[in-house]
Amino acid sequence: MAISSTPTTIAQTEPQSAEEFLAHPDYAEASREVRPAPPRYRNEIGKFSIHRSSECVGCGRCVEVCRHGVHTHPRGYRLMVRPFDYRCIGPDCADTGAYCIDECPQKSLSLSENPAFETIGDCRWTPDLLASTWRMAEEGHAPPPHLESEIGSSGGGFDRLRFRFPASPPADLRREDISTELVLNRRNDSRPKVKIDVPWYGGGMSFGSTSTHVLLGRARVAKAWNTLTCTGEGGYLDRLIPYKDYVITQVATGLFGVREETIQRAPIVEFKYAQGAKPGLGGHLLGDKNTPPVAAMREAVVGTSLFSPFPFHSIYSVEDHKKHLDWIEHVNPRALLSAKVSTPVDVDMVAVGSYYAGAHIVHLDGSYGGTGAAPNIAKKNIAMPIEYAIHRVHQFLVEEGIRDEITVIASGGIRTPADMAKAIALGADGVVIGTGELVAVGCIRCGNCESGRGCARGITTTDPGLMPMISIDWATQRLVNLYNAWREMLVEILYRLGVESVAALRGRTDVLTHLDYENP
Repeated sequence: MAISSTPTTIAQTEPQSAEEFLAHPDYAEASREVRPAPPRYRNEIGKFSIHRSSECVGCGRCVEVCRHGVHTHPRGYRLMVRPFDYRCIGPDCADTGAYCIDECPQKSLSLSENPAFETIGDCRWTPDLLASTWRMAEEGHAPPPHLESEIGSSGGGFDRLRFRFPASPPADLRREDISTELVLNRRNDSRPKVKIDVPWYGGGMSFGSTSTHVLLGRARVAKAWNTLTCTGEGGYLDRLIPYKDYVITQVATGLFGVREETIQRAPIVEFKYAQGAKPGLGGHLLGDKNTPPVAAMREAVVGTSLFSPFPFHSIYSVEDHKKHLDWIEHVNPRALLSAKVSTPVDVDMVAVGSYYAGAHIVHLDGSYGGTGAAPNIAKKNIAMPIEYAIHRVHQFLVEEGIRDEITVIASGGIRTPADMAKAIALGADGVVIGTGELVAVGCIRCGNCESGRGCARGITTTDPGLMPMISIDWATQRLVNLYNAWREMLVEILYRLGVESVAALRGRTDVLTHLDYENP
């Protein structure tokens, strides 16, 4: 797969049908191979700045000593190129014996903190978490230690949980033997035993809210890593058909783009009863993002705001819920059934009801997730924090004697492999990720996802003038690299905990500690 970050016009790159998509030479199958995928911009926002003064004579000594690719000296040029200082690890480099600041014969280099770095992100997605995710997406491995890659500064949620690592792992445990597989059908029914290779899959991002190029990159990485991605509630693009075995289709209250053929091709059908970022409000897509292709997919009028009501007005009981699932069972006898719910105080009863209605997966969506389109009034004041909901549901299912017959998936603020492991230790089987994938392709958490034409970086937009800012190949490789880094880091956590598999970590609250109780 040739990786290029150079945008081209849609007319040059985009096939118009699934058949053209399969035949088009630019759309080779993705692999898990880690390859460098530099940022789209000449110099990504970094933690430190390197300044080169006019005293520089272009000797190239900094290129020789730097181990991080900060300095380059183009062949045939006397002068140095501006440093790629987003790669700089800062003062930590002084202890490595390869510190460009000290090694420069002319003393022309100086190091300072980048004042722009602290202006990006928010308390949950701190500048360090953004930059560490970008580094993983570029290189495919754990980021350097000068970037905090596990904990934000929210003061709550997963940021207050820590692991209790034993002094040493078991002598017979090897990293290469640790399993990260996750079985999604535990009901022992006639439906397929869907197994994914990593304990996460991509959350719902609808056509209309997110760039087609990003959606295709997510589908390609899902196939490469034998996991899944989700259409969201905006309908099923024809261009996703080549990846149909790895694409969950979502049925939400607006029923946008829901057709028998889209249900019939999906390995999992997810009913979105509520989402944690805006529980009780339903979905909404403002008129500026309802472009002609979006309107055609959703069978709506161009430029009008589209709203999914809350709730499904045909469901007010477990029996009604079962009728919905029975509908899908009839249309697609092979599909697994998932119920996506937010986290009200009775979420444990909702989970049990979903099991008795016939669901294979109950998807708990907490309030920490969502993009810039989610209103803060809902995110910060409604529903239960996800870390409490996970354990509450897990315990109740255990008491009911049905825990091993249903898969519990958690989402809403899963940013890192550490968050994944914490959610699983609290009682989830696996997690759904969303924002982390957008960060990997350049999101800086500016919060303009729903404004005007959408993201100025071409991520959450369907505007034909903005989408080409991201090539499908580049987005795919960034996500392949991110997934590889996440798996390596998750395996390292499991190894340090002395746990042989993701499945064995489920419900192991004994490996967690909460700072509020350690330091009251």
